[in-house]
Amino acid sequence: MARPLTTLLAVLALAASATASADQRTLTLDPARTTASFTLGATLHTVHGSAPVARGVIVFDPDGGAASGEITVDANRADTGSAKRDREMHENVLVSARHPTIVLRPTRVEGRLPEAGTTTLTVHGTIELVGRQHEITVPVEVAVTQDEVTIRAEFDLPYVEWGLHDPSAFLLKVDRFVTVAVAGAGTLSAGPDSATEPPRSAQDQPQP
Repeated sequence: MARPLTTLLAVLALAASATASADQRTLTLDPARTTASFTLGATLHTVHGSAPVARGVIVFDPDGGAASGEITVDANRADTGSAKRDREMHENVLVSARHPTIVLRPTRVEGRLPEAGTTTLTVHGTIELVGRQHEITVPVEVAVTQDEVTIRAEFDLPYVEWGLHDPSAFLLKVDRFVTVAVAGAGTLSAGPDSATEPPRSAQDQPQP
């Protein structure tokens, strides 16, 4: 009698797992329609820059919960419109020759994604910056129209506190945090897609 009961429990567990998987959604961002921009306050002026998004695939439950995937930003192509300033940024702050990407990895989503319309979700996860991971929480505005999705998120990164180089000089003082905005568009599909979900390599533990 124990064996049939065990078999029944195993079948129920598999059915529950299949239902949870079927409820998942995959958001695939279009790099051509997605950008990451940043703003850095300084003594005499505000610096504006941008960097292209190389790829973005996020797997999540529309009712909230665990999430996976990543959004990869091409740090090598970060640009502020000034050759001298960009050289300082790439060589001393982003160290992009050694760390060519900045990667956002969601781990959990709070909120419910509507079938259509606009909402704000709270995304918890990590950002890999100059080879180290840091925990972040980001409010994300999401608009859904059929299988099309647009997103916009804005958040501050305390880069100096996280150990990155402070570019302030004797006469030039810059903020110790940078404001990042990610705006993009993509498609929404049912279920996780193992072909597009990015592999996760071993990384350093998140830093406080």
